[in-house]
Amino acid sequence: MKYFYVLIALALPVAAELSPLELRCEYHQYPLAVCTPTPRFSWKVAPTDPAARDIRQAAYEIQVASESEGFEAKSLWSSGKVTSPATDQIVYAGETLASGDRASWRVRVWGAGSEASEWSPPASFSIGLLNPEDWSALWISAKNEQSFTTTENVQNFIGEPSRGKLVVTPAKYFRKEFQSAPVVRATVHATALGVYTLEINGQRVSDERLAPGWSAYQRRIHYQTYDVTKLLRDGKNAIGATLADGWYSGYVAYGLLTDQEGLVPGINGRYCYGVSTAVRVQLKLERADGSSETIITDPTWKASPGPITESDILMGESYDARKELTGWSAPGYDDSNWQSAVCKTGTDSKIEPHPGVPVRPIEQMTAKTVVEHKPGVFIFDLGQNISGVVRLKVKGKAGDKVTIRYAEVLHNDGRLSTENLRCARAVDTYILKGDPAGETWMPEFTYHGFQYVELTGFPGTAGLDAVTGIVIHSDTPLHGAFECSDPMLNKLYQNMVWTQRANFFEMPTDCPQRDERMGWTGDAQIFVRAATFNADIASFYTKWLRDLNDDAWDYGAYPAYAPRPLARPNEHHAAGWMDAGVICPWTIWQVYGDTRVISEHWRKMNDFMAWRATRDPELKGATDDCSFGDWLSVGNVKTPIPFIDLAYHAYDARLMAEMAAAIGKPGDAAKYQALAEKVTSAFRKIYLQEDGRLTIHNQSAYAIALFFDLIPSGESAAQLAGLIRENGNKMTTGFLGTRPLLPALSASGHHDLAGVLMQQREYPSWGYEVDNGATSIWERWNSYIKGSGVHEPSMNSFSHYAFGAVCEWMFADLAGIDRAAPGFDRVRIAPRPTGTITHAAASMETRHGRLGCSWKIEKGKFLAEVTVPPNTTADVVLPVKGEVSEGGSPATGRPGVRAANGNQLTLGSGTYQFSATL
Repeated sequence: MKYFYVLIALALPVAAELSPLELRCEYHQYPLAVCTPTPRFSWKVAPTDPAARDIRQAAYEIQVASESEGFEAKSLWSSGKVTSPATDQIVYAGETLASGDRASWRVRVWGAGSEASEWSPPASFSIGLLNPEDWSALWISAKNEQSFTTTENVQNFIGEPSRGKLVVTPAKYFRKEFQSAPVVRATVHATALGVYTLEINGQRVSDERLAPGWSAYQRRIHYQTYDVTKLLRDGKNAIGATLADGWYSGYVAYGLLTDQEGLVPGINGRYCYGVSTAVRVQLKLERADGSSETIITDPTWKASPGPITESDILMGESYDARKELTGWSAPGYDDSNWQSAVCKTGTDSKIEPHPGVPVRPIEQMTAKTVVEHKPGVFIFDLGQNISGVVRLKVKGKAGDKVTIRYAEVLHNDGRLSTENLRCARAVDTYILKGDPAGETWMPEFTYHGFQYVELTGFPGTAGLDAVTGIVIHSDTPLHGAFECSDPMLNKLYQNMVWTQRANFFEMPTDCPQRDERMGWTGDAQIFVRAATFNADIASFYTKWLRDLNDDAWDYGAYPAYAPRPLARPNEHHAAGWMDAGVICPWTIWQVYGDTRVISEHWRKMNDFMAWRATRDPELKGATDDCSFGDWLSVGNVKTPIPFIDLAYHAYDARLMAEMAAAIGKPGDAAKYQALAEKVTSAFRKIYLQEDGRLTIHNQSAYAIALFFDLIPSGESAAQLAGLIRENGNKMTTGFLGTRPLLPALSASGHHDLAGVLMQQREYPSWGYEVDNGATSIWERWNSYIKGSGVHEPSMNSFSHYAFGAVCEWMFADLAGIDRAAPGFDRVRIAPRPTGTITHAAASMETRHGRLGCSWKIEKGKFLAEVTVPPNTTADVVLPVKGEVSEGGSPATGRPGVRAANGNQLTLGSGTYQFSATL
């Protein structure tokens, strides 16, 4: 009888251990236009039993089929069963794919057993228009390019009176009607020299803003692809585009402030890339019988001005609702008064799909308070510093004009503080049409950084519902979480996330409010690792690294900001800033396992390192520099540029050696390893004394040298700790020195002091900002002081993420989660209590799934819950002594615990509950 049951059990099918999910292609789900014929696939695996531990993929199989034929027909590619744990960066290796090809793909996986999972639900991708000949659409513009000079609402300007005059342009509207038989698919590709929106039959095709984004227009222009099948009708249809200056020909960076002349003599700050905007649209209609038709921009389109009478990203937008073109993008509209569009000479720049995420509205915020500051002037407080615009709700008579101004803080007398906006006017205006039901409006082609909103000219009394904050930024998926027993740190973390959101706006900007909003390379490299804990930034940085490499100087250096629309003579390159060209690709590889980003930019990185060698042949550190240095340090002893340059030279060489090995270049790896050792030796010879002191005796110098592993940690770390204690347990570091400060202390035996700095509330500190009302990270530690007001009003930003790089320490050291190998294939979990903190928890999404650690101290016990994603090995170090228990039993031998030696454990995937004596 027993034997019979055994036979029955053996005959039953064995359930698969794993199932694949979250299929992505080139970091996107269902991308409509990837910019390579050899895209990469990724997925995650999940155990079929949620309580299972130590789950690993043993093998996978991918199938790719033409979307029109399906998997039952001859496939484009079948990987066959591949024995590998890889779930990411799998390169397509099938039949050659061409522009416009559409395919479906699916994957199945094997765990430790022999049974395959079910095939995943299919995902799809399309190849973009990869070649110039794929475009039949022409560039079109309006026949009459309109612009005018205004002096209205320029009260934010500082300096010469000439800066109080603005050259502004209205938005242009384009339309075309066409007939269409029933379609099975309609796909539109669109781009602009400027920024655009697209409508079909009266409906927007997307909620994306400021498309196609900002790039090095002289080298690369992006386009968007949308599936608009559901917007098409049988019979008459209409397509419309709205076009504005954007970054292409509008005001950018601080060109107006610094008197940088664009392409039009005598006009500063704008026309940096071109003078006349243009739009290019290509709509492909596919029918069931296999036929197709393409609607393109050409002279048959009509053009007209409309209600957007002024539009500029920095200066703001003006809208006259009395000029609305009701129904203009729908069929049957009377466009007899419109002019024919004109063709514009195109561009030799590469036109390719936008590889990143779209800028779009993410969230709405209701105003917390509204006060009538003076008669007819209402000031709203959103309670949070954001990037975006407002939606205005108003009722009045035709011709009433509402002026909307923005600010991050208020002066002590309650008025807006706008001095820090400098030459960014940042003013929107709305003229009512007199709709008795009321009117709502939201600016289209601008954005602002603000917490406070001022309405002037509002009819009657403005209630809270008159203004709604619309949060807009690049839609990088947020996935990080942090909280602890210190409320100040919890608020600080939220401030960090909000600041990252506000500044990840098409590029990693320095600030969202004033006349910069540029991709400063120093800020970007300092914060990039911290940013990965909070959000998925892989495709966002894929895009920006192309901007950076496109705008690298011909002689090899990376610029101080990218895209680079202009540059003052003394603003070409800077130590610690240009190094973003090496540090950021290395970080993306480390976090996402992406080696293609290394290969793509390897030549430019090599050029950069070669140039660096020629400018400093004696390895003393170069001085031909912008001299930004350790920006905004507060100590009396400044860190010299040659010190910073030599330190980063050694660090970059080490990263180059690691990246060379990762992409299969052993010769380059050996070369750069030898260079790293040579430069490190030179650094020590110049700057390190026998007693362990540096010749540059300040906190930043020690922090940078320790973090870059350029000096022994013992006595040098003690010197750093001594400097901090001598300064009342407060830091003196700037942008470059603050990021490595706490990690260097924790790694060198001074974790307790790192905790003291983290919880410090006196100036300068993160706590000082929070205590003074910060809802974001400030550019200066004392940007605003309660009772005293704004500090350095003309050079200040209240949304500047550089000092928020300490987020990296909060996750990796305090909560204790970090990578131990590229791509988080192996992770390190090492929570480290410090200060008065009795509880901390952090989690993030890796390419394998959720990684988290939550710990607390309770009655002399250390308790921790640890989550390890599938396909991952975790090295765990707990701050305890004696035996470690897991789930109430000794950890040794527990499911998923591969090894245990005192407080050190090796884990497979799963969720674990540990406890031990602290």
